[in-house]
Amino acid sequence: MSEPKAPTPAPGDTYKGWLFKWTNYIKGYQRRWFVLSNGLLSYYRTQAEMGHTCRGTINLATANIAVEDSCNFVISNGGTQTYHLKASSEVERQRWITALELAKAKAFRMQAESDDSGDESTPPAAGQGGGARNSEVQSTLRTLGSKVEDLSTCNDLIAKHGSALQRSLSELEGVRLGGETSEKIRQVTERATLFRITSNAMINACRDFLALAQAHSKRWQKALQAEREQRVRLEETLEQLAKQHNHLERAFRGATVLPPSQSNPAIDSKGSVPGKGDASDEDEENEFFDACEDVQEFITVPADPKYHRSGSNVSGISSEMGMDDGTTSLDEQSMASNPESPQSQEVVPVRKRRTRIPDKPNYSLNLWSIMKNCIGKELSKIPMPVNFNEPLSMLQRLSEDLEYYELLDRGAKCQSSLEQMCYVAAFTVSSYSTTVHRTGKPFNPLLGETFELDRLQESGYRSLCEQVSHHPPAAAHHAISERGWTLRQEIALASKFRGKYLSIMPLGSIHCIFEKSNNHYTWKKVTTTVHNIIVGKLWIDQSGEIDIVNHRTGDRCHLKFAPYSYFSRDVARKVTGVVTDKDGKAHYVLSGTWDEKMECSRVMQSSRGGENGADGRQKTVYQTLKAKELWRKTPLPEGAENMYYFSTLALTLNEPEEGVAPTDSRKRPDQRLMEQGRWEEANAEKQRLEEKQRTARREREREANRSANPEEGKEPADGGGHQDSYKAMWFDRCVDPMTGEPTHIYRGGYWETKEQGNWDSCPDIF
Repeated sequence: MSEPKAPTPAPGDTYKGWLFKWTNYIKGYQRRWFVLSNGLLSYYRTQAEMGHTCRGTINLATANIAVEDSCNFVISNGGTQTYHLKASSEVERQRWITALELAKAKAFRMQAESDDSGDESTPPAAGQGGGARNSEVQSTLRTLGSKVEDLSTCNDLIAKHGSALQRSLSELEGVRLGGETSEKIRQVTERATLFRITSNAMINACRDFLALAQAHSKRWQKALQAEREQRVRLEETLEQLAKQHNHLERAFRGATVLPPSQSNPAIDSKGSVPGKGDASDEDEENEFFDACEDVQEFITVPADPKYHRSGSNVSGISSEMGMDDGTTSLDEQSMASNPESPQSQEVVPVRKRRTRIPDKPNYSLNLWSIMKNCIGKELSKIPMPVNFNEPLSMLQRLSEDLEYYELLDRGAKCQSSLEQMCYVAAFTVSSYSTTVHRTGKPFNPLLGETFELDRLQESGYRSLCEQVSHHPPAAAHHAISERGWTLRQEIALASKFRGKYLSIMPLGSIHCIFEKSNNHYTWKKVTTTVHNIIVGKLWIDQSGEIDIVNHRTGDRCHLKFAPYSYFSRDVARKVTGVVTDKDGKAHYVLSGTWDEKMECSRVMQSSRGGENGADGRQKTVYQTLKAKELWRKTPLPEGAENMYYFSTLALTLNEPEEGVAPTDSRKRPDQRLMEQGRWEEANAEKQRLEEKQRTARREREREANRSANPEEGKEPADGGGHQDSYKAMWFDRCVDPMTGEPTHIYRGGYWETKEQGNWDSCPDIF
């Protein structure tokens, strides 16, 4: 679309127009509306934004203006701000260059004058009252008004005497030389003298006015700057007060979230809330979710005291609970039936495992050096350096779901399926606790890569993961415990890059089976969002809903992970949930955060009648007993910030072990080199392994083509290849009998092969 040509700028004019501004390597040049005024170059997405949203401003007084070619030019103020701009034509570029140079010269002069008078006119002290400032301004305005009146009077006098002088001169021209000549000359001389005196007064008044205006202008500029700085400080203070208010209000409103008898000692121990990051016009509106007053779909209040005193089943809770609220709590019953639980008996590990890894080196990353080598390549073939990674593979990250395996141990001993559901829900939430600071990307497993986690002697379980597919990437996981539970899952990842953030959506179901009760639970993972991908500090959020289903009894647990909102009054990373039976009757309310703890409260009675939700429906009000803690996050080891924020379990995952399969992630050389801090060697090794994997895949495709075309013995003429014919070593592909989804289920044989030490059938992937 053509734009009307702007006139050639004159000194001091405001200059406006469209330019193309370089944003990033994804969006390239974007059309922006630029405004040059008072030595400042500002830009907006559209003209309509001029009244409310400025996307960036650069001060031309200290800026450097450079021409690149016929249409491109660069404005930089020394490193903190650089604008790469492009005009629609060479003529338009020259108009902008002329306007910018004029504005720069004027801004430089103003800054120099301001610096010269810096000591003479200091801004008022921050502690002075507003009344003193107002009085000073009024006095200055009166003085300026008086000077303006003087100028007006002098102007009238000059006009009057000038007219008289003109008449005298006219008369002088018509006078004949004679006796009247001397009189007329005298009159002209007098009038000229009066005119000169008046003109001098006018000049002096103008000089006084100009000096006074300049002096106060500089002072006001400094005062304005001081006000701006004070405003910034006030905004920062206001933000801190808002956070404190949030904590205080949350504590005061605790009865609407949990029973009032519950305390929240860890309010101040939460990690810092991620900042908004640096402002960037390339981002769309801030991706903080809007504040939702009705995030919680229900309200909990303390139960009637009669429920605390009475042992009868007045609450209507199913008799299968097998417990009396007046005698035994959920935790107490589990502990009574589980004398070997971690709280009652300390497990002594048979092997001392490492508690540290080498500190993460502080290597700088030149993003351009990476991007320039990726031009023209497919996204899947871009070799990303290990600088973005952490020294663990995705299989090891998947095994970290077992960090709080004790929850399943305790669930296996529950007599009630509803209690068991509470522990399964807490286990589900706990698997996200290790991600809160883990912004590093795990290594993509090679096809056929495995990872075993044998904690049979220490913790009673052993786990095996295998990368069963590469396109799309998918990993199968199977864990079994001698304490009566089995966990299996196949997870594939789908991702969407939104420019400012990356959404990662795990696909596939997780299964947990308890042998004693034959309860079979399934659920799916929520969406993980990595914010500030382009600009700012990376931070991670979990959001979405999880439905945990007990396929034997029909019990359900609905968990809701609230997305982070800067304006929300609720606690950050909040998780709420309700455990219901097959008839939809609520028995437990769950609450907590996915990075700290989960608690449950037994529901004694429920009713409608709370405040209306976002959809206009009334909320359900649950009368609950005192909350019991199901799970609390174990603190990170000392110095974790220098070790990729690894937990105690994560520190041991890549520890070398004897007897593991040759395909185990511990034997992956690029990952080992990165852990040791040898990142350049790790990058080279990573590229070698990836190329080796591509070569192996092409060989499998050629083999599949030869099998499909035995007569020709070559690939089809159209160049189309067959689907990768890889078959997993330890998992069989089948249809899940519970969910009907295609999945991989452990076929067995791994641990027996390990005991025999016969790994001859394993592929050579490293």
